[in-house]
Amino acid sequence: MQPTFSSSRILLPARPWFVHLTVILAFLLNCLPTGNWPGVPDWVALVLCFWGVRESRLVGMGWGFVLGLAMDVADGSLMGQHALAYVLVAYAAAALSRRVLWFPLLTQALHVLPILVGAEVLQLAIRAWAGAEPPSLYFLATPLVATVLWVPVTYLLLLPQYQPVERDANRPI
Repeated sequence: MQPTFSSSRILLPARPWFVHLTVILAFLLNCLPTGNWPGVPDWVALVLCFWGVRESRLVGMGWGFVLGLAMDVADGSLMGQHALAYVLVAYAAAALSRRVLWFPLLTQALHVLPILVGAEVLQLAIRAWAGAEPPSLYFLATPLVATVLWVPVTYLLLLPQYQPVERDANRPI
């Protein structure tokens, strides 16, 4: 049985400058003072996971490491905490990309949920190992909200890649 896709439109290749701009904007969103509120998603992990699934050659573990170190400095957290989590998010997204892309968007979100939960649990384990007090169960709201946002973020980030709907009779595709 072949999976059904909601759109048969062919996407243009992602432009590297757009991919890198969205990752940097996600970092800036994480630096806002609302980043520590319960339920606010980790924008860098979400966008890194998205581009890791879609364009793992442009955004990979190197970007995850650099953004993680920058997030550690900006957040004032234990050095390497975000870096390790983002590297593992980028690795898992790239490793599961071929599988995830076969499914519709809602099922893709369910495949991304363990990746984002794993990043949060890893950061929690690192903080606990360093002696920090355990957080409330609200820390699980962050990956859940990010999973709910997977569908709108996908439409938003793929918007520049859509081709016009114009049909050319001389082109077979």
